[in-house]
Amino acid sequence: MQDMRVFVDTIGCRLNQSEIEAIANQFRAAGHTLVCRAAEADLVVVNTCAVTAEAASDSRQKIRQAARASVKEIAVTGCWATLNPQGAAALPGVTQVIPNDAKDGLVLRLLNLPPDAFDQEPIVRQPLPGAHLRTRAFIKVQDGCDNRCTFCVTTIARGVGKSRSISAVVADVQFALLGKAQEIVLTGVHLGSWGQDFAQARHLKDLVHALLVETDVPRLRLSSLEPWDLSADFFSLWTDRRMCRHLHLPLQSGAKRTLRRMARKTRPDSFAGLVAEARRWIPGVAITTDVIVGFPGETEADFQESLEFVRQMQFAGGHVFTYSPRPGTAAARFPDQVPMVVRKERNAQMRAILSDASRQYRASFLGQTLPVLWEAAQGIGPDGWRLSGLTDNYLRVSALAPSDLWNQITPVDLTGLMFEGLRGTIV
Repeated sequence: MQDMRVFVDTIGCRLNQSEIEAIANQFRAAGHTLVCRAAEADLVVVNTCAVTAEAASDSRQKIRQAARASVKEIAVTGCWATLNPQGAAALPGVTQVIPNDAKDGLVLRLLNLPPDAFDQEPIVRQPLPGAHLRTRAFIKVQDGCDNRCTFCVTTIARGVGKSRSISAVVADVQFALLGKAQEIVLTGVHLGSWGQDFAQARHLKDLVHALLVETDVPRLRLSSLEPWDLSADFFSLWTDRRMCRHLHLPLQSGAKRTLRRMARKTRPDSFAGLVAEARRWIPGVAITTDVIVGFPGETEADFQESLEFVRQMQFAGGHVFTYSPRPGTAAARFPDQVPMVVRKERNAQMRAILSDASRQYRASFLGQTLPVLWEAAQGIGPDGWRLSGLTDNYLRVSALAPSDLWNQITPVDLTGLMFEGLRGTIV
């Protein structure tokens, strides 16, 4: 096939980011060129999301933007396209809709290649051009979920939990390191369940240990982990300084009654105990979370209980989601749906609590020197390059440098607070 210009775009989670990077690498291996914008492309691939109504809307908007750019071919995949294939196919310019369970063969299908086309040579990871450029390499280790949280549509879109073998993950990490990745992020729909579907069950701790032993990864970060998958001894992994001091533990609600209605396998007291253990094992750890407000049946007393619990936890940051009913989920059929105006008021209150806690956490590192992985150059001015990067504990740092230090790790003195990060001086 003649060399094509391909633009790949994605909405949503880090797993989607991992998948779109893998798709991009396969296009490169087949001899095609990745471009930065839809307007430059012959083919656009959009990896959609359906976790919230807003994410589904953003997915449709991305597809329409590609169509307005007069792209010859638009292929759509991901959770929203899987749940609503007819709606995806009806959008302007869409030529193919590929569901999640066929996503691994998307490039083979689009290019009409044999099944073993990418088995001959390893595909070294290259960062995506454009808006999805990342120094961090997102590695998919697991897909699907066996939980049945009543609000979640992802389990419907992704299916049952499926783990990748240790050897396959190690190989992917090695190829990412050959591509000069300085940080590896392990991703999955239900990351903490990795290995539970094997004939001889394994635990995520086994996978992480293997990566630390078998690779020279400079930094290893874990994406979202359900609290019920972890025990205190899991945190002993962080005696290896290559483990990034960041844990994203979705709470969803700090109210006992709401958690039961969500079918979450945790309670506020057990969640608090887990957080205390993590902080005991990992000094300076950033613990971030997700919270849903306005869940069906959430009374004012429930909300205040959740608000107070989040205040006590002193998270390093987090996302607040205004509940939106997702078709096919149990919660969409629950009585006592909370009025939208109340949901939005509660969202604002919860965001204020998390914002204050985040500021306190960031302020606690003022005057310290931490290594920063520079992820983006925001431009050059008379004083030098304006850089943005992340510490291992997920602090966003901005600094000036005499040269572009993209994908390098350097020590930085943290000198001041910014709106969502810190200012620093490169040592």
